[in-house]
Amino acid sequence: MKKLLSFALALMLVLTLSACGEKVEEKDYSDHDLTVYFVPSRPASEILTITAPLEAMLKAELAAAGYDVKSVKIFVSSSYEAAGIAMLSGTADIGYLPGGTYVMFADTVNSPIDVILSASRDGLNKDSYVAKDWNDGEPTLPVTEEQVNFYKGLMIAGTSAAARTLAAKVNAGTALVWDDVKDLNWCVRSATSSSGYIYPNLWVYENFDGHTFDDMTNVTETSGYGATMANLATGVCDVGTIYADARRDYADEWTTDYGRTATIWDETDVVGVTQNIMNDTISVSRVNLDQGIIDAITQAFLNIAQTDAGLAVMAVYSHSGYVIAEDSEYDGARALSDFMGDGSTGN
Repeated sequence: MKKLLSFALALMLVLTLSACGEKVEEKDYSDHDLTVYFVPSRPASEILTITAPLEAMLKAELAAAGYDVKSVKIFVSSSYEAAGIAMLSGTADIGYLPGGTYVMFADTVNSPIDVILSASRDGLNKDSYVAKDWNDGEPTLPVTEEQVNFYKGLMIAGTSAAARTLAAKVNAGTALVWDDVKDLNWCVRSATSSSGYIYPNLWVYENFDGHTFDDMTNVTETSGYGATMANLATGVCDVGTIYADARRDYADEWTTDYGRTATIWDETDVVGVTQNIMNDTISVSRVNLDQGIIDAITQAFLNIAQTDAGLAVMAVYSHSGYVIAEDSEYDGARALSDFMGDGSTGN
């Protein structure tokens, strides 16, 4: 009996070791046209012209990784939503999707869509969610060796007496209440601007008991961030909504064009900070792809972005590189989708 048991155990061990040594059969993509969908943020003809070299680049990178696809084909969807629908069905294997569009379609029941990469930008030497941490009188500077896949929106208090009172309260560490902000003059951007309107409006909603810009007395849409800065300098607006490094971009104009004698860092203060605004994604659909080729696609785009020819293609959306992305990083976009109520969270 002992001999029989020992034999059985030995046989099981041999079979186990043999199974562990087996190579998992990889899917054959030699007859597959790998499809890449871009969204129509500019005329389709321009996108197709700029991105045409990506077909050969991506095919070559995948071949080097052991995946010989039949071809790579690039399309421009008729709308952001059409790109998401194509990925759900597997008509699109790869999609350049804004964060909000990604969330909208990744969160459908049994969705095959996953984010693999986010567009990157230089980090900043200030990145706190605490407003007063930005108010040390020193410039906000890029950290070129640190690439990040997000940016923040800021609420900036300008030079008016009301703005200075608000800034003093924030810098003292006192929490703002609705009465502090509801009657101030706010300068915002258009209702489709992420850092100039949408995310600041969510910040107001989350910090002031469900109120929004619609509940404020004086909210003015400016023609651009330069106009917002000019209005903060002259005191026409008390608070302006901007992207995190906008003050750096308008630091010279503050004294040359807007007539101020002190620096923008001395005369403005951050009074609110939005959630991270995630950059565009490169997402994949698992309808036709297994994990092996998805990993190869991920590395392929990282490699392509390291070349001059690749950067020329990525310039179609002003991307300067990519970093590995996690689905949870887009939870802010999910909160925004819930806030807006219709899932419309394109960049």
